[in-house]
Amino acid sequence: MLEFALREDIEEIVRRLGEAAYELSGRTVLLTGGRGFLGRYFTDVFAFLNEFVLDKAVEVVVLDNLISAGKQGAQIPSIPHLRFVEHDVIQPFAYNGPLHYVVHAAGIASPFYYRAYPLQTLEVAISGTKNMLELATRNQARFTFFSSSEIYGDPDPKYVPTPESYRGNVASQGPRACYDESKRIGETLCYVFHNTFGTHTNVIRPFNVYGPGMQETDYRVLPNFASRIKAGEPLNVYGSGQQTRTFCYVTDALVGFLLVILRGVSGETYNIGTRRPEVSMRQLVEHIERVLQRPFDTHLIAHPDSYPADEPNRRCPDIRKAQLHLEYEPEVELEDGLRRFFDWTEGVYEG
Repeated sequence: MLEFALREDIEEIVRRLGEAAYELSGRTVLLTGGRGFLGRYFTDVFAFLNEFVLDKAVEVVVLDNLISAGKQGAQIPSIPHLRFVEHDVIQPFAYNGPLHYVVHAAGIASPFYYRAYPLQTLEVAISGTKNMLELATRNQARFTFFSSSEIYGDPDPKYVPTPESYRGNVASQGPRACYDESKRIGETLCYVFHNTFGTHTNVIRPFNVYGPGMQETDYRVLPNFASRIKAGEPLNVYGSGQQTRTFCYVTDALVGFLLVILRGVSGETYNIGTRRPEVSMRQLVEHIERVLQRPFDTHLIAHPDSYPADEPNRRCPDIRKAQLHLEYEPEVELEDGLRRFFDWTEGVYEG
């Protein structure tokens, strides 16, 4: 049943959801970007709920144009109560039948890919979001938009950890602008539909989610490191290596995402991630060395042309709103999450 997720991870997500999971019983979910890293986790959770938890199955309609799904995502599984439709969300989608949740997770999130597909990146977060909002509004469904922590840009240190109320500091022209600014416009569309039509909207801003199922060709830091470790090559750290992040293991992220989808307060935006530890890229290597119990040769290099250089110096979420509204609390310690991730890549990545 499960694709690339660890069974124990899916069981953990379902256990931590508790009673909230039963709100999916007999409901229909439309999920865009369903063949991406997070989309595959969602479908595995829904499949597990149908097999072991729910009295009435949740029906899932998955949309994806497969532009960045990779070889993993392009392999469409046969899962009961799940229907896959190859569709580009920048085009309207007609759906007949009851619809209770629209989860717009489609997007080109890897900097490598949004440098390669800047127009598609803009369109999926703008035209795609508008199309899905119209669909949710027609069906009186709850709508959830996956935005990004990148909308904050490089925050003033006074606003780290960064709350949802921080307005952001991003460039409208530059190598990251197609992603950052389109996500901001997507959020504005949610605001307009909520206030104009009464659509139940929520915005999720994920912070550096990682875990099993990430493509080796994702080109973000942890898949990069895992691929090079498997190949016996030095680890390349871009820039100074002093830029910091908090890394959220995928089970913590999915619990937060699903709580927002099921119980988020209408019109609200939620940071989903973990507050600590905030580590530099050099410190991240040290954590990996402890987990894998061996040292690695590490090189500081300039950002390659394919990867945008103007990345934020710090990224760390204030998650108090999610804690207050949803009782959300991350549980997976960094080295525990790294251990699960690298154990998985050892058997999957080619290196």
